[in-house]
Amino acid sequence: MNEDGATAGTHGDGSALADGDAPALPDDRDAVREALTAWYEDDHRDFPWRRTEDAYEILVSEVMSQQTQLDRVVPAWEAFLDEWPTIEDLAAADRSEVVAFWSSHSLGYNNRAKYLHEAATQVLEEHGGTFPETPEELQELMGVGPYTANAVASFAFNAGDAVVDTNVKRVLHRAFAVPDDDDAFERVASLLMPEGESRVWNNAIMELGGVACGTKPRCDEAGCPWRRWCHAYETGDFTAPDVPEQPEFEGSRRQMRGRAVSVLGEFDELTLDELGPRVRVDYAPGGEYGREWLRGLVEDLADDGLVDVEGDGEEATVRLRA
Repeated sequence: MNEDGATAGTHGDGSALADGDAPALPDDRDAVREALTAWYEDDHRDFPWRRTEDAYEILVSEVMSQQTQLDRVVPAWEAFLDEWPTIEDLAAADRSEVVAFWSSHSLGYNNRAKYLHEAATQVLEEHGGTFPETPEELQELMGVGPYTANAVASFAFNAGDAVVDTNVKRVLHRAFAVPDDDDAFERVASLLMPEGESRVWNNAIMELGGVACGTKPRCDEAGCPWRRWCHAYETGDFTAPDVPEQPEFEGSRRQMRGRAVSVLGEFDELTLDELGPRVRVDYAPGGEYGREWLRGLVEDLADDGLVDVEGDGEEATVRLRA
């Protein structure tokens, strides 16, 4: 038992939970688990990707959801799957069309579309069209990092580890006084997840963070199932780990990149001065948002493998890379 009166727990692999990782975590872990899963299964947000176990559809949703609000993801996800219903369809698509779709739906950095297209090709060529199932194997796909790999393994195959995202950190910090330390969050999240139930558990704990334990907590309104144990609910201290705010999209460089790619999807080739006014209405060749600014923007896109830039000055031309 540690100095706060809570016993040290263990991971599924048997390693000890360090003293101080979760000083407010109660001894009855099963009751904590059962309360959360029952709350989730009784009522949760009905996102369409929660109704499928298709790894391709789930991967698309996870990539789209990176720094994009879920209510904006739903129509984009449905339209994407209408256009490319299977991974074979996506792999066979022209990459510029996939990138143009991404831009037109304001889904953030266009290299995600490029990587998703390349990952589809990998699944076909390296895995015979069958998705790998473990987080380690999924990370070998282009653009798939540890979080996305674990999410796909969990939601498609029920074979993932405990997911630790911003919502989960906030929940664990408030409920069980877990310190703002990534290793501690990982240890506690792993301890709490019931073995072999990553699909339901990871959905449930992220739902708790998204619905009941957001930046402004809604403990009673959302019927939070952990109120009886929650350190924050007991003390009234709802502080949470600092999380950088996402930059405003409107007028951002990210938005301008997307506009440039979208415009180039409609033309074979444009000079900088032809492209500029289509990206910014205040474009002026010698102004703050002029030729030099636009050249930097398209060279960033070229570095990401999305466009080709040829020539200098007013004669410079830009086209989508085939």
